[in-house]
Amino acid sequence: MAALHAAWGLGSAWPAPDRARLAAAVVGGDAVPGPLACHAAAGALTAGAVLTQLAIRGGQAYPLARRGVRAMSAALATRAAAGLVLSGLANAGPPAYRRLDLIVYSPICLCLAVLGRRVAPR
Repeated sequence: MAALHAAWGLGSAWPAPDRARLAAAVVGGDAVPGPLACHAAAGALTAGAVLTQLAIRGGQAYPLARRGVRAMSAALATRAAAGLVLSGLANAGPPAYRRLDLIVYSPICLCLAVLGRRVAPR
């Protein structure tokens, strides 16, 4: 996912045929976020992966990594809940985005949040 966000920051439209359709699918708007936002998302996803690996491999030796994974899990759970509420109940955004949010984006965020909590329990 980090590589995909980095590619979007470099101008790629994959997996959509063009940037306008990519924007409609991933943000429900007319334009893909700028390179800075895309690269920031890629960096956050990469940092989350590194923290998770440190928490798994380091066990009790890396308390800061475990706290980072818990924070990441909380952010992902919040994103999942917001997506489910806004796309599912409030019908916010275009129908194509809402559908993807309900069947792809929010479930992925929820799954990653749950897995993160399993890696770094209190």
